[in-house]
Amino acid sequence: MMKAKLETEVSKYMSYVLRHAPDAAGLTLDSEGWVSFDELEKVLASKYDVSRADIIEIVDNNPKKRFTLADGRIRANQGHSVDVDLALNQVEPPAALFHGTSLTNWHSIEREGLKKMQRHHVHLSADVETAKIVAARRKGEHIILRVDAARMFSEGHSFFVSDNGVWLAESVPIQYLSLDAGTP
Repeated sequence: MMKAKLETEVSKYMSYVLRHAPDAAGLTLDSEGWVSFDELEKVLASKYDVSRADIIEIVDNNPKKRFTLADGRIRANQGHSVDVDLALNQVEPPAALFHGTSLTNWHSIEREGLKKMQRHHVHLSADVETAKIVAARRKGEHIILRVDAARMFSEGHSFFVSDNGVWLAESVPIQYLSLDAGTP
């Protein structure tokens, strides 16, 4: 069993190379973000002295389920800043979705809505509790935004769900946002 600190360090590095900088590890992602598990294993074994079983343990035990391992390949489930097509199908969302963010972001969100910034999508949660966990990782005070996903969808906006259950949208215009009553 790996030590928690090493597991976290390896997981963060995996996120970094599979979402943002595969070239930093000498990896090349295919058009859907996949890379050979064997290639990633070589990189991680060399950099961290971890075994194949250790890496699989990181994938299986990651609380955010950031990675998918299938058919000898691995990829990050979402959050990419590199150009990939996750081949997600549009799905109808629940009536409401949620987004946790820093209070300092509220002024720009009020003007422009939620934008994907350097990522491919805006990340949304299906429940307030998950949004609170996400928000708690932000610096300073945080807020929870409620997204009127049903109305947004009925008015032609697309939603997707990643392999780990994170809801994704291209953007969320301000008219679909409100401060959640559960915000501190």
